[in-house]
Amino acid sequence: MSAVARSAAAAIIIGLLHSCAGTPPAPDDRPPGLQIRQQVAGRIAAVLVTHGHDDDPVKQRKAPAQPPDDADGGSATPVSHDGYFLTANHVLSREQGRNVFVIHSAGSGWIRSKARIVWRSESADLALLHVPTATPDHYRWSAADRWLPTGTRVIHGGIATGMRSGHGRLASPLRPESGMQTHRRFKIDLPLLPGDSGGPVVNADGALVGINSSVEFIVPMETMIFIDSECVRPNVRRLEARIEADRNRRAEGRDRSS
Repeated sequence: MSAVARSAAAAIIIGLLHSCAGTPPAPDDRPPGLQIRQQVAGRIAAVLVTHGHDDDPVKQRKAPAQPPDDADGGSATPVSHDGYFLTANHVLSREQGRNVFVIHSAGSGWIRSKARIVWRSESADLALLHVPTATPDHYRWSAADRWLPTGTRVIHGGIATGMRSGHGRLASPLRPESGMQTHRRFKIDLPLLPGDSGGPVVNADGALVGINSSVEFIVPMETMIFIDSECVRPNVRRLEARIEADRNRRAEGRDRSS
């Protein structure tokens, strides 16, 4: 085969691959079942931003304490076994000069841990937090290289919604991850309540699709009408690289202090 013919054949193959990659599959019409809803409820976590101090970096309680009067907050999503959480960056908008805590379930009680901000992005509305506690009950991401088309069934979780989230659907498609993308935005047809920002969006398999960000309304004639909610998914490979780099820094710090 001549060089020209080989080049033409390669171009045809690449074109076919691109056309296949650009065609989304049919949406997964399975709603998340009771077991998945219970898992989401069991993984609910909160971010608390306050001037208050806590001498104990990890405090265990039987029930969540009443937040301080000056507290801001939102939801958080556990994404690793060793204390890494994602939240919405705007939840931390007033963290300067204040302390950040994550409150999450642990067995029959709750743990409040002082959190460290590892990374944040205003453009993505995402922030990565770390607390010095184990978090074995965390989310795994849905496959980064697969389409999630419009209509895919999901639920979302947050400190305001909890288990009350009804079944909803993606209102916009989520394309396969590209190495060049830092994050991808998508929409769901489920409303968010104040405090739900930073919580998870989960599919029928219990896999993490993305993070709650904001809600959109229109206000015709002084009556608010819900449109959809905006969510964001980080580049998972980059996120995992950030987590691994932070683990290495923490390990090096422990080695130097020992």
